[in-house]
Amino acid sequence: MKRFKLTPVRLEKRIEYLDYLLLADESEGIVKAYINDGEMYAIDFEGNIAGVVLFTFHPNRIVELKNIAIAEECRGMGLGKAVINETFSLFQSKGLEKMMVGTANSSISTIAFYQKLGFRMAAIKKDFFKKYPMPIYENGIQALDMIMFEKIL
Repeated sequence: MKRFKLTPVRLEKRIEYLDYLLLADESEGIVKAYINDGEMYAIDFEGNIAGVVLFTFHPNRIVELKNIAIAEECRGMGLGKAVINETFSLFQSKGLEKMMVGTANSSISTIAFYQKLGFRMAAIKKDFFKKYPMPIYENGIQALDMIMFEKIL
């Protein structure tokens, strides 16, 4: 699946993609706290914007997948998997060695998604989601803890 293109989003344009970012992270305040960090790419799929992906950078050649959001009508086609696989190569070519990503304990399908991409569980940030203004529930489970995954590039 290479019917997509990643286009860098300039800082002054990032706020235009807020609605996409909120598909993956429900707190506008939290998203606005990191929207201008790192590198953000629009996901162009067959000539239309299908979502966004945002990465931040850490010491020791580590990149964090901070947010990936795919529009509802573009889900289930392997686009998210293809985008992340593309970024493995992109960041490896830039000399980064590890990618990390976090998701809620309640995000059962997302946990499986990252493991299928080769990520391994690395840590749990207990009570991470208690700082969110409203409780988040998925699959009948309250999001409380952030499960951190990592993958060697």
